[in-house]
Amino acid sequence: MTDFHQYYSGSQCLVAGGAGFLGSNICEQLLTAGAKVTVVDNLLTGYLENLEEVEKSTGKTIDFIQQDICKSASTYLPNGYTPDFVFHFASPASPPRYQQHPLETYQVNTWATHYLLEYIQKHAPKAVLLYASTSEIYGDPLVHPQPENYWGNVNPNGLRSCYDEAKRLGETICGIFHSQYQVDARIVRIFNTYGPRIDVQDGRVIPNLLWAALNHQPLTIYGDGKQTRSYCYVSDLVRGILQVAGTPKLAGETFNLGSPDEHTILETAEIIQRLFAVEHNLSVEFLPLPKDDPTRRRPDISKIKQQLGWEPQVGFEDGLRQTAAYFQQKMKNITG
Repeated sequence: MTDFHQYYSGSQCLVAGGAGFLGSNICEQLLTAGAKVTVVDNLLTGYLENLEEVEKSTGKTIDFIQQDICKSASTYLPNGYTPDFVFHFASPASPPRYQQHPLETYQVNTWATHYLLEYIQKHAPKAVLLYASTSEIYGDPLVHPQPENYWGNVNPNGLRSCYDEAKRLGETICGIFHSQYQVDARIVRIFNTYGPRIDVQDGRVIPNLLWAALNHQPLTIYGDGKQTRSYCYVSDLVRGILQVAGTPKLAGETFNLGSPDEHTILETAEIIQRLFAVEHNLSVEFLPLPKDDPTRRRPDISKIKQQLGWEPQVGFEDGLRQTAAYFQQKMKNITG
């Protein structure tokens, strides 16, 4: 049993955005740990199929509320509902998705964050809220790797600002409720994550390249491919999330969560070609680099490693194989 399970057995857990990639994986581990889970999701980028998979794999039931959370939580949560933990993972996360839904993206990271914290302040003062922030708050970083005390280099009016600036403001809101009202709000800044239940049409590096390779299509590289990313497998990330939320006396803390192993996009494409192209000689297609796309991205995880002993355990190639198996099952379902 993983060491964080002790914190969740018998607890009430609210997962905002629980039908999404990370949210559904969090739900699975919470149910396995013996928690009772309520999911609130408007299904803008989440899927009921993810929750059905979780219920099937755990043999346990999730209470599901289909709802936009950008209003007072007391209007959609049951009377007297008192969560022990609130996981705020309700936001589009990939650039194509949040650029498609910019209003919903900034609202769910600001207004919804305020309303969830307000609910805790009034109705569940002992609860922990864990806010899913992002490496995007560092923008195109001038400091490498990025530690938690780096303020970032973000364009406030760019294509990505509906997401990265909203996440920055979400962090501010968490800080205000912690300092002014003693709400136990905690923040994780999530770096590139991949694994089962990620949307095959997500639009980020791993889903794009992996889906193309499995379908014997050209691999698309934006820019010259020398920009870097660090990829963390979802089980490692969820383990870190649950450690941060469950460990006592971390109120007000912020932690980077991600893998410190850095790869260029070209290196990533080469690894995927080697693992999955097999008999097919896949070509590479170069397209213009999107505006404000960060050139380097790697977390400094020394803080969480020192305080909680967390670091990734799943190797990149092993994680890719497990993700590919999930994608191949999705391909079978699509083709009937």
